[in-house]
Amino acid sequence: MPSLFAMLRPRATLLLALCLALPASASAAAPAPVVPVADHHQHLFSPGIIAFIAPAPGPDALREIPAAELVALLDEAGIRRAAVMSTAYMYGRPSRVVEDEYAKVKAENDWTAAQVAKYPERLRAFCGLNPLKEYALAEIARCAAHPQLRTGLKLHFGNSDVQLDKPEHLARLKQVFRAANRHRMAIAVHMRASISLGRPYGQAQARAFLEQLMPEATDIMVQVAHFAGTGPGYEDPPANEAMRVFAEAAARKDPHTRNLYFDVASIVTPGVKRAHAREMAERIRMVGLDKVLYGSDAATPTNMKPRAAWAAFRALPLSEAEFRRIAANLAPYLR
Repeated sequence: MPSLFAMLRPRATLLLALCLALPASASAAAPAPVVPVADHHQHLFSPGIIAFIAPAPGPDALREIPAAELVALLDEAGIRRAAVMSTAYMYGRPSRVVEDEYAKVKAENDWTAAQVAKYPERLRAFCGLNPLKEYALAEIARCAAHPQLRTGLKLHFGNSDVQLDKPEHLARLKQVFRAANRHRMAIAVHMRASISLGRPYGQAQARAFLEQLMPEATDIMVQVAHFAGTGPGYEDPPANEAMRVFAEAAARKDPHTRNLYFDVASIVTPGVKRAHAREMAERIRMVGLDKVLYGSDAATPTNMKPRAAWAAFRALPLSEAEFRRIAANLAPYLR
């Protein structure tokens, strides 16, 4: 009579062969790819804005971007949600004289709202304006009552020539922040002062923002765009100086940073220098991973699309766990 081992050996051999034939993914599921849950910094461009800017013809010329095109780009990147920042503030640029300026600002905000309304489960709109204009508070109130525009307020200090070292500008901005807080509208701000006009920017401006404006935002989040700089790229010493102030304040748990977040839209481009990459990673860790929001900025011909922008951002010397944490961050206004 054969032994029990002899009887079981053929079955054991067959089982071993089957296990060896299985691909690794069958025995241990591969980790899911790291994809951001949201793009916290996008723009759409209306025919009106394109006509106003009047870009020079050519392959790199700015063109109309409708919501359908943005959603297709998000799908390509595997990103579900996005914040769409109205570019209505462009009409309020001080260097331009615009007939019926406020009417055009309202029309651009309404166009953005109508585009976003086509994808209510995926997109949220921010109302754009120049905070120094006399109609600013009226437009905030109007947007706060609008079902699509009440999400938030988009400010662009560079385009609007806001200067945080001017007392009259700070006084006006306090009113704007106070109004947004009253209406529970988040604020997204391109804080970098005008480069073309050579406006002062750096440590002093960051401290003024923290100490003068953030106390007015007690009940809302404030999102500083481009890591306090501009884009594409981050080779901007004044912006790095401003971001250092924010990072150090966050690291020491300064109460003024409680509602302060930072998006990383377009700050990392392919071929980023190692020194800049290390510096950005250090700032991200000081700020706190939970305060960093992924964004890619407008999908213009000269800017990266969401998928490529995320791939470029992944070049920073952060761990896989850190990338996953940032990718999972979702601003309260998108929840």
